[in-house]
Amino acid sequence: MRTGRWSAVVLLVCAVSVQAQTYPNQPVKLIVPWPPGGGVDTSARIISQPLSERLGQSVVIENRGGAGGNIGTEIAAKSKADGYTLLMGSSSPNAINIHIYPRLGFDPVKDFTPIVYVTAVPNILVVPGNSPFNSAQDLLAHIKSNPGKINYGSAGVGSSQHLAASMLITSTGASIVHVPYKGTGPAETDLIAGHIAMMLDTTACLPFVAAGRMKALAVASKARNPALPNVPTFDELGIPGVYSSAWYGIMAPAGVPPDVVGRINAEVNAILKTPEMIKRLAAFGGEPGGGSPDDFAKFILSEIARYADIVKASGAKVE
Repeated sequence: MRTGRWSAVVLLVCAVSVQAQTYPNQPVKLIVPWPPGGGVDTSARIISQPLSERLGQSVVIENRGGAGGNIGTEIAAKSKADGYTLLMGSSSPNAINIHIYPRLGFDPVKDFTPIVYVTAVPNILVVPGNSPFNSAQDLLAHIKSNPGKINYGSAGVGSSQHLAASMLITSTGASIVHVPYKGTGPAETDLIAGHIAMMLDTTACLPFVAAGRMKALAVASKARNPALPNVPTFDELGIPGVYSSAWYGIMAPAGVPPDVVGRINAEVNAILKTPEMIKRLAAFGGEPGGGSPDDFAKFILSEIARYADIVKASGAKVE
C-alpha cells in the first residue's frame, strides 16, 4: 500500500514536470476585464505580441468587461489553474474594489497567483479637443463658477480615474458631477463627443491628444510624464495631493504550477528590458515594471492597504 502511494506521488511530480517543460502547447488566453480601448486593454495588447513570440503560442486577448472589472476578474479566478487562462490584473479590481463593493465573486489575494508587474501610468486631466479651456486653472475657475453643473466621466465607480477626480475635488473644493461608465473606452467616446466636460483619464488618451480630439491639461503625478513633456503636474499648478496612477500586471488563478509561473515571469521580464518594449511603454506613458512574483504579490497587498483610506475619503461605494 505504501509503495502504491509513493508511486502515485512520483507520477504526479513527473506529470507536473512534463507540463512545465511542454508549456505552452496551445494558445494562451489573456482576460482583460474591461472593454477594448482602455489602459488595461492597451497594456495587454502591448505585451501580448512579444509574449506570443517568446512562448511560441498565441496569447489571445479576451475582453470581458463589466462591474468595474469584477466580471472578467471573477471569470479568471474561476478558470482552470493550468496557465492557459491569465488575467491582466489592474488597480481597480485587484486592489480598490474590495473597499467599494459589499460582495465580490472573488478574493483579490487568495484567488490569484501574481506573476509579474508590467507597468503603471498616471491619470491625466483631459477635456474635449473643442473645449474652450486650455488650462486646468481656467477649467477649475469655470467649475467653481458653476457648482454642481459640470460633469466628468470615469471607467466606473472606484476606478483610478474616479479616485483621481475625488482627489482633485478634495484639493480644490470643486463641485462636479460623476458620470461612471463601464470602462475607459466608452467614457473617452463620450468625452470626445462633448457629452461629458472632463475626465482624469489613463494614458489610453494619448492618441486622442496627439490627434487633437482631446486636450491634456495636467498630470496626476509628482513629475511630468515623458509622453507629455509640456503638460504640467497638479503640483506645478499649485494643486497639491493629486497623485493617481493605474497599474497593470499579469496574474493567474490560484494554484498554477510554479514552473509555469516562473516561465511567464522570466519571459515578461526579458521583454520589459528590450529597447522596443521600453519605447512602446514610453509612448503609452508608462515605465517598464518587472520583478519576481513575490515582488508583485507584496505590491498588491500594499496597494490594497493604501486604497482603504483613499476610498474612504472619496466616499465611493456601490450598493
